[in-house]
Amino acid sequence: MSQIVVFGAGGRAGRAAVAEARRRGHGVTAVVRDPGRHEGLAGDRVSVAAGEVTTVDSVAALSAGHDAAICAVYDPAVSYADVARSLLDGLPRAGVTRLLVVGLASILPTADGVALMDTPGYPQEYRSFYLDHAAGAAVLRGSTVDLDWLIVSPAGDVDHGSGRTGRYRQAPADAASRVSYADLAVALLDEIDTPKHHRTHVGVETAS
Repeated sequence: MSQIVVFGAGGRAGRAAVAEARRRGHGVTAVVRDPGRHEGLAGDRVSVAAGEVTTVDSVAALSAGHDAAICAVYDPAVSYADVARSLLDGLPRAGVTRLLVVGLASILPTADGVALMDTPGYPQEYRSFYLDHAAGAAVLRGSTVDLDWLIVSPAGDVDHGSGRTGRYRQAPADAASRVSYADLAVALLDEIDTPKHHRTHVGVETAS
């Protein structure tokens, strides 16, 4: 079994990733800013640690001894370009070779090749947040370090009312598409257990 470090483990996507990794028998270090606020996160094969994903030394120290990393940080106050740079520096220093990043559908291309955020009628009130995620993705794409990264996002939005089906498919961006957090986590862990995509951004949706 692998050892996986999850940054942003206290959020909904992070918690789902921790649960799926634990379900598969992996060991997990769940990284949050304030462990005292996430007492229920620790458990069998899951330890909780305080850390800051934008601090290279913190990333390197927390990632040592792990096989893969998941970044599920969701914070409009964070620079995703800084997050990407920190991971690109800290993870190789710790010997981690695989990185999965939870991304946004907003910056994923549609079937027509247009970013979802640029399609007619798409909500624009959070455009600065979309662009910040795009900047982080650009840092990853421009990197030359030996780190096998992949961005995985909903193809559209998250279905908050659904649970784990274990069935998903890759899909282009579509505002009507839905995936549960649990099935998004299945896609993330599949790409750790049996990697199929490399240095790109893929969207997933729950399959019927």
